[in-house]
Amino acid sequence: MEIIQIVGLGLIGTFLALIVKEQKPTFAFMLVVFIGCVIFLFLVGEIADIIRMLEKVAINSNVNTVYVETILKIIGIAYIAEFGAQITKDAGQGSIASKIELGGKILILAMAIPILTVLIETIIGLIPS
Repeated sequence: MEIIQIVGLGLIGTFLALIVKEQKPTFAFMLVVFIGCVIFLFLVGEIADIIRMLEKVAINSNVNTVYVETILKIIGIAYIAEFGAQITKDAGQGSIASKIELGGKILILAMAIPILTVLIETIIGLIPS
């Protein structure tokens, strides 16, 4: 029931931030960032378990681990970019948030090109000439 702990921590942080925001908006923002980081750190163990499970599946199915590692990096970029963008949006910097999201998308595309190339080559190899 980790989700109850996560939601509880988020709600407590939200209520505290709303109370502190009236007197010290800077502290309220730092509290929100801190709570976000604590929730992320709380999930690191789960993320590690997922990575180990995917690596096992890849090894058992004889999939090249380079592709699995690349996909995991792509997923990591997406989550980190989203986390950073949400924090900057919370700070009222929507334009910077959109640049973070754009940067994440470009990095994801750059990392996906080798996988897309192999996929296209495989499909072309399956088509009879």
